[in-house]
Amino acid sequence: MTFTTPKIDHLPKNILLAGEETINQGSGNVHGHIYPANGQVSSTLKLAGAEEVALAVTAAQAAFPHWSGVSGEQRRNLLLKLADIIDAHSTELAMLEMIGNGSPTMMAQYAPVVAAQRFRYYAGAADRIRGETLDAWNGPAHNYVNYEPYGVIGAIIPWNGPLFAAAMVLAPVLAAGNCVVIKAPELAPYSVMRLAQLFLQAGFPPGVVNMVAGGPAAGEAIVAHPGVAKIQFVGSGATAKKVLQTAATTLKPCGLELGGKSAVIVFADADLTAAGKRGLSGAMSVSGQGCVNGTRLLVERPIYDQYLAALQAIAQHIPIGDPTQPDTVMGPLISATSLTRIQTLVDQAQDQGARLITGGQRLGGSCADGFYMPITILADVDPASDLARHEIFGPVLSVTPFDSEEEAIALANDSEYGLGAYIHTRDLRRAHHVASAMQAGMVQVNASGEGMQPFAPFGGYKQSGYGRLGGQQGLLEFLQVKNVWMNLSEDNR
Repeated sequence: MTFTTPKIDHLPKNILLAGEETINQGSGNVHGHIYPANGQVSSTLKLAGAEEVALAVTAAQAAFPHWSGVSGEQRRNLLLKLADIIDAHSTELAMLEMIGNGSPTMMAQYAPVVAAQRFRYYAGAADRIRGETLDAWNGPAHNYVNYEPYGVIGAIIPWNGPLFAAAMVLAPVLAAGNCVVIKAPELAPYSVMRLAQLFLQAGFPPGVVNMVAGGPAAGEAIVAHPGVAKIQFVGSGATAKKVLQTAATTLKPCGLELGGKSAVIVFADADLTAAGKRGLSGAMSVSGQGCVNGTRLLVERPIYDQYLAALQAIAQHIPIGDPTQPDTVMGPLISATSLTRIQTLVDQAQDQGARLITGGQRLGGSCADGFYMPITILADVDPASDLARHEIFGPVLSVTPFDSEEEAIALANDSEYGLGAYIHTRDLRRAHHVASAMQAGMVQVNASGEGMQPFAPFGGYKQSGYGRLGGQQGLLEFLQVKNVWMNLSEDNR
């Protein structure tokens, strides 16, 4: 049986929304979007290229003088209105998210909810941007600091959670008074394409939010365009290096939220049932296709076998299948290419000595036409192996034992990444000590993602990127700092 592609009356078709102009045929490649649950084409788009990006940037530049002068109160009210409209279209947006990347209904329904949360949070910041007055110790003077928008921000977001990623970037960008050109990911474009239309419905001035649906060529054109003042990129480290190379030609700053290989440390005093469920979340959430997912499990030796047994028992009862069914917890991987790559990595890990606990093979039966991989748990993983060190981006967990708190810290930090870390313990002293020692931008204790809130900064250490999204720090990412020193001495009267 083949899972049927969900039907929606009108899949978004406009590959460019710039100003009041929409274009349905772009200068880029023809792209057939594949619904990951059945491997079939949902629709065909002629993607945006450099020509459409140039139109979008021009529209943003034209809109910026007015938008940057709009009062914080007006920006706040528009962001709140947009959040209400997202709520009103939540069913549609969740369906578009599901068609885009195969997220199950159970998960996709939260995408509009958390998107609206982001816009509401930053609506509350839009009318609270304040400068500061500094001491003028070297003479009579008025010395102050202003925070001002950059101008046009270029935003490139990933396919694994496009609606949330778009909101995470767009909310602070717009609250700060910038205009934006955002690229919808070609692998999952629909929810972002629809979101762009909702901005106009909410009453945002034309040209403030400009969307292009495109592939790498469109992304490169955004980064290279001299009219774009700053780039916010969310994606892989490999692509980020290309972004930085291109951005260097115009010396534009970049914010980078990149990959991870987040450690999950389970101490012997942890609640094993809760730690088991949360330990599996790194494989379950978006089928393991999340940058901050905890996929590298470090388990204290006295409970090692018991914990593996708990993981296995829970994993074998996780519903996986048709994304449209309300009880489905895990959907497919994004593509056949991703499935083949992950299968190869799992096979190689076993050849290198890792012990397969569960999973390990592509699913057949009703899932055979889609890109399905079950939760795969590999034990006794060498910390120096590819499986332990490289981001898999799939439902694969590596499990390694440790014997002491110091060893756990050393193993967790022995990574080129530093996005997230998860600690399971009942010992408050240990929790604070280990959290302080983690080389990661986000640390959660006895949790598996609950702490990623709009008011909290999110970003990485090391090769997981730099800059922050979320919280006050996320707003400051999109504001430039200007110092004004005004001489008030009598000589200048």
